[in-house]
Amino acid sequence: MAIITISRGFYSRGREIAGRVAWELGYRCIAREVILDACKEFNIPEIRLKRAIHDAPSILERFTHGREKYIAYFRAALLDRLRTDNVVYHGLAGHFFVEGVEHVLKVRIIADMEDRITLEMKRERVSREEASLTLTHDDEERRKWSLDLYGIDPGDPNLYDLVIHVTEMSVQDAAYIICNFVSLERFRTTPQSRKTIEDLALAAKVKATLVDIRPDVEVFADNGLVRVDVKVPVEEEEYVAKVLKETVQSLPGVKRLDLHVAHRVKWSDGRFFP
Repeated sequence: MAIITISRGFYSRGREIAGRVAWELGYRCIAREVILDACKEFNIPEIRLKRAIHDAPSILERFTHGREKYIAYFRAALLDRLRTDNVVYHGLAGHFFVEGVEHVLKVRIIADMEDRITLEMKRERVSREEASLTLTHDDEERRKWSLDLYGIDPGDPNLYDLVIHVTEMSVQDAAYIICNFVSLERFRTTPQSRKTIEDLALAAKVKATLVDIRPDVEVFADNGLVRVDVKVPVEEEEYVAKVLKETVQSLPGVKRLDLHVAHRVKWSDGRFFP
């Protein structure tokens, strides 16, 4: 049992490879439905969340605390679906949210730009110039997302366990490599690795639930013990603490809450420090 995340650009055949791997292993294959489920669970209009995930980071600035909210919703939806193992996820940011989970195989699919342009032209029925501009824009958009949110370039091979160049390789051959690689002992689910992803999923769920109340809240989980760190002005401490406690303690999976409230100092001009 394992989890496979596949990072790829448009028209690099990553979607087809992910589907083939899932079929060969009998795994579930998920991508866009994670966003749709997040929309339903948190009552967010689909188009807004979809654009927030896939467009440049600047779109999030149009919404109050947009960055914190949308990423929290996406992380919670994704991790909840990865908890059960036996899944292939292809799409944006999957490998960022499973840091420290040992039974995750992180794969990067790359292809020559000329091949990608040819596929874009064929599938979208556009000129070579239009195809090239579209792919260049998309690649830069995804790179901006990663750098802006995590300070990491998705093209860095050090982020992955396996990098596959598919220009002269069939989808079946690429899937064969992934299926054999994931069968290694190091990617087998263990009690400890299962606990790690359960903790991450619970922390993400709590964070997504609280983000409307306090967008800057930090959440950690350890076997049902949830720690919440938040900074508030001293005059708001009692109210915020009460709301956070009531909200978190009502969530399934939370056995105990450890709430840490720090004070934010307000300067004379109305700004807060830090």
